[in-house]
Amino acid sequence: MATNIGIMDAAYFVGRSEILSWINSTLQLSLSKVEEACSGAVHCQLLDAAHPGIVPMHKVNFDAKNEYEMIQNYKVLQDVFNKLKITKYIEVSKLVKGRPLDNLEFMQWMKRYCDSVNSGQNNYNALERREVCRGGRETSKKSANSQASTKGSTSQRPQSSHNSRRTEVLNANPTNQAVKVARAPIAAGGPAYEEKITELKLSIDSLEKERDFYFAKLRDIEILCQTPEIEHSPIVEAIQKILYATDDDGTAVAEAQALLSAGHKEIEGLSPIAEVSEEKSSSETNKRKNISNIDFDAAGIATLSPRQRLSDVSDVHCSGSPLMTC
Repeated sequence: MATNIGIMDAAYFVGRSEILSWINSTLQLSLSKVEEACSGAVHCQLLDAAHPGIVPMHKVNFDAKNEYEMIQNYKVLQDVFNKLKITKYIEVSKLVKGRPLDNLEFMQWMKRYCDSVNSGQNNYNALERREVCRGGRETSKKSANSQASTKGSTSQRPQSSHNSRRTEVLNANPTNQAVKVARAPIAAGGPAYEEKITELKLSIDSLEKERDFYFAKLRDIEILCQTPEIEHSPIVEAIQKILYATDDDGTAVAEAQALLSAGHKEIEGLSPIAEVSEEKSSSETNKRKNISNIDFDAAGIATLSPRQRLSDVSDVHCSGSPLMTC
């Protein structure tokens, strides 16, 4: 049972289309994006499909739109994790934001876990279990309508192709010779085309390996940026700004540079205050030293006898005036 999966595990290289087809087939839904499952309700039902009856589905809200409603779903999911002794950490604050990468990674983990539990062999009635959920019936109706429209569009395609074939057959007789002449060069160039296809497949494989390599590097950087000691530093915020950017217009780099410059200005603005505080502390220590010296002199004078005090005064007078003789 895979509760903790490493970042380089094959589960994290499963594509979005495969994840979506698995969710839609298991729960009879019609999701088009992985981030549509950010409310946590889909995760709860997937876990209910893996462990039938363990999830209190009446507490799950498929109609959750706000973050506080989504958090309630994730609380239900966390309670089930605790029952099953699953140590996977749920990053709720990131999932409810609907970020594609965070939701994809967590859904990849869910697929890996569910496959390890039941190996995809389970007669699970998703519609019946979703009936008791809040917003479950509406979700099922939407899914059924979208599936019906998809089937209608696919059923129209064979008709159109059949009509086109009929027109081709009707128009094929006068041009039989031209078709045979056109097919000859294609057959002659068969080995060349096969070699080109093989070359393209090899280039696709190398590109996929390169993509996976750089994706793993980006994931390592993201994990490092989530370290509590440096999570709120300006440079980490700038890196996250670039990592989570959805547009390719170059504004993310400009915003990251602005964050860094603002952080430097804050540091520079704090340095004169530190110098002033140091000057104040040094002046205060000097004042304390002077006060302690005065107190020490006063204490010494107080301990002298009256004769010693008179003699000291006479010495001062004698030394003070050159005309006086002692």
